[in-house]
This record gives sequence, structure tokens and C-alpha cells, in this order.
Amino acid sequence: QVQLVESGGGLVQAGGSLRLSCAAAGRQSSSNTMAWFRQAPGKEREFVAARTWNGDTYYGVSVTGRFTISRDNAKNTVYLQMNSLKPEDTAVYYCAATSRSGWVGATSYDYDYWGQGTQVTVSS
Repeated sequence: QVQLVESGGGLVQAGGSLRLSCAAAGRQSSSNTMAWFRQAPGKEREFVAARTWNGDTYYGVSVTGRFTISRDNAKNTVYLQMNSLKPEDTAVYYCAATSRSGWVGATSYDYDYWGQGTQVTVSS
């Protein structure tokens, strides 16, 4: 079992930045792929970014060029640096992990473990 705990959410003005953190505990290996998703009210959960064990990164179309996913394997922590935030980035952000390595996909069904979520609100 893997436990994921997100932190770093909050309220920020449009154009500002936030960094989210996700600490993994339990049977988590540095070879597992980790990702971020988000879900706004009334919308489906949306893929944001993923990082594989060897450093390959993948981003959703709406965040490419503004968000950066990184990982500290020694700390079992993945980060999401969010710059140039827009009101449409407002959502609950979830950390996700899979028991597999490599690119696994961009849907919720591709990931096995989930954090409880952290709220990000961007004001205009």
C-alpha cells in the first residue's frame, strides 16, 4: 500500500505561482511513475503532469509551458511548480502514483494510488 499526502495549495492571484508537494510513504519505489491531476467543480478529473522514474515528463495541453513536475527520489516526494496561474487553474489538485514504471497514461484509471487532494484557487 502507498500513502500520498499533498500540500502547498492555497489562494493566489492570477499571474502568480504556487508549488505543490506530494510525499509518498509505504511501498513506494523511486521507479514508480507519479503524476498530478486536478478536478474543478462540475468537471471531470483532468491530467496535469507525470514524471517517470528516469525523468521523462508529460504535461496536459492546458498547462504546458507553465507548470513543471519534478521529483526528489531520496525524499520520495514529487513537486508541481505552477507559474503564470490563471483563474481556470482553480481546482482540487490530486497526487497519483502507479505501481508500474514508465509512461502509463493520462487517465485516472492508469493510476493505482491517490492523495486526498489540495485546493488551489486563483483569483482574477
